[in-house]
Amino acid sequence: MSESKIVICPACASANRVPVEKLGAGGTCGRCHAALFQAAPLTLTAANFDAHAGRGDLPLLVDFWAEWCGPCRQMAPAFAAAARDLEPRMRLGKLDTEAESAIAARYAIRSIPTMILFKGGRELARQSGAMPASAIVGWARGLV
Repeated sequence: MSESKIVICPACASANRVPVEKLGAGGTCGRCHAALFQAAPLTLTAANFDAHAGRGDLPLLVDFWAEWCGPCRQMAPAFAAAARDLEPRMRLGKLDTEAESAIAARYAIRSIPTMILFKGGRELARQSGAMPASAIVGWARGLV
C-alpha cells in the first residue's frame, strides 16, 4: 500500500487523500471537483484557516499581510512565485490581518509582512519582513 497525504481543497476545505506519488499530478477534490493545486497562494479566512493549518498533511506557509502595507504589496509577487516552486509539497496561503484580526491576534502578529510555517497544526517557524521569491523558497525548504 502506498503512502498518502491528506490535502485540503482550496475551494471547499474538504479533506482529500492523495497518494504521495500522485501529488505532482495535481488532482481534483472528491467533493467539489476543484483543482487541489493552483500554483498560487490561496486566500485564508476564518472559515478555512484551521482546516488548512491543522487538518492537512502538507506544511502550510502563511503570509500575514494587509492592503495598506507597502512591503506586503511589494512581496506579493514574490510569494506568488514561491507558490509555483513549492507546490505540491507545501501549501501557501495569504491571510489579510485587517479582515481576519482574530487569527492575527491568535498568532501575535506584531509586524507585517510576517510568514509563519505550520505543520500538523503547530507553528514551526516565522520570519518577518519582505523577501524575494528565492529567499522564501530557500527558507521554507530548509525547514521541512
